Amino acid sequence: MVKASLSLGLVLSFSLLAEPALARCEGYVPQPKPQNASRDIVGADLDAIQERGYITFAAYEDFAPWSWEEAGKPRGVDIDIARLIAADLGVEARFTLVGAGETLDADLRNWIWKGPVVSGAVANVMLHVPYDSDFACRIEQVTFTGTYHVEEIAIAYRKDAYPEPDEKPVPAYFRFDKVAVENDSISDFYLSSFPGGALAGNVNRYANMQQAMAAMGRGETKAAMGTRAQLEFGLTDAMALHTPPLPGFAKGKWTVGVATHFSYKALSYAVDDAIAAAIQDGRLEAIFASYGLSFTPPELR
Repeated sequence: MVKASLSLGLVLSFSLLAEPALARCEGYVPQPKPQNASRDIVGADLDAIQERGYITFAAYEDFAPWSWEEAGKPRGVDIDIARLIAADLGVEARFTLVGAGETLDADLRNWIWKGPVVSGAVANVMLHVPYDSDFACRIEQVTFTGTYHVEEIAIAYRKDAYPEPDEKPVPAYFRFDKVAVENDSISDFYLSSFPGGALAGNVNRYANMQQAMAAMGRGETKAAMGTRAQLEFGLTDAMALHTPPLPGFAKGKWTVGVATHFSYKALSYAVDDAIAAAIQDGRLEAIFASYGLSFTPPELR
């Protein structure tokens, strides 16, 4: 199964720097938008959501600490953020945990503006969507809004493997030391290809980052590489984490937010306002802290 990290990682090849909207989008050819589709296909506006009493969210499955299922119920940072949004709108939050497609384009098409080919329906809001200004120009069927966190790539390591205070592993160490990654993640791509594939033999791949961190804890590897939040979620007292320079890495940081259908601007504004308020009053930071994670709000807020 293709993991969420693959779909999310592919967007990082785009520039993540915001520019003035008109100048930025000049020259882009609009993509076709859904026509003659029922509300079941293209979602619902804010008034309809509040009238019926619930809002639907799409979140990635098996994507701890952001979203996963435990004892038949969704859990995670993104799930709690969704509940916060729903409470602000005065409605119930309902969830669909979805697998990641080959690209972010496919995920947005399936879960926000068109719907999956086989079964299922679009959600009102999709969580954990990387924000990219050029990408936003190209995908006109979607409104990218509600940015809430800056993710970054980091390296976790066993303290007993690197006992000296100033000795923290960097990618060059993995010429000789084993490192754990999530299979098909951006960290996997980076370590497998740089420099010239010299590290590939020491990259141990696991189905998800939780398994990668557990493997490091058992001594199968000396280190693990992934997003800071995923590493922090699996840290023990015997481990530490740092964010070293990553030569050849185009983007080591990126901002995540939510996506809504392009037709429903009032909904996108309401969601953005709910997230902004939660950043300002500390509720969002409290959600991160409850999972043992550090919180980095977007600079533009």
